[in-house]
Amino acid sequence: MANNKKDNKRLEFKNKKAFHDYFILDQFEAGIVLEGSEVKAIREGRVNLKDSFVRIIKGEVYLLNTHISHLSTTHATYRPDERRDRKLLLHKKEIGKLYEKVTKDGITLIALKMYFNSKNIVKVKIATAQGKKLHDKREDLKRKTMLRETQQALKNY
Repeated sequence: MANNKKDNKRLEFKNKKAFHDYFILDQFEAGIVLEGSEVKAIREGRVNLKDSFVRIIKGEVYLLNTHISHLSTTHATYRPDERRDRKLLLHKKEIGKLYEKVTKDGITLIALKMYFNSKNIVKVKIATAQGKKLHDKREDLKRKTMLRETQQALKNY
């Protein structure tokens, strides 16, 4: 008899560009409102968080510009827009904290990753972030390459 249990590897989609372009200050976990076959599309890995960002509109938090592709099996009339605005679920106190921080100069909200938690619910990790200057990005790249080279040298030694 075949075992139909799914393996416990967690699906996780990261916004790698966010760590390159921003200093991450605070992180929050939020639920997300999805429609139709979007959860199945996320399970298949059809998510792109690269250009996504978060905005607070009329006291509610929205994830904008996130691309969740259609499944080929989804009927054409039930397909939601791939880049539609998706509402994030947070407590009022958390939204207040976020709004307070975002009103300061140079601080923005970005989506870091989307994943399934232990209860198999889609969650989004969002963060308050401050933009990096060009020289900061160069310093990070130098530090990463130096670390990679030292690890390689230790491995070969």
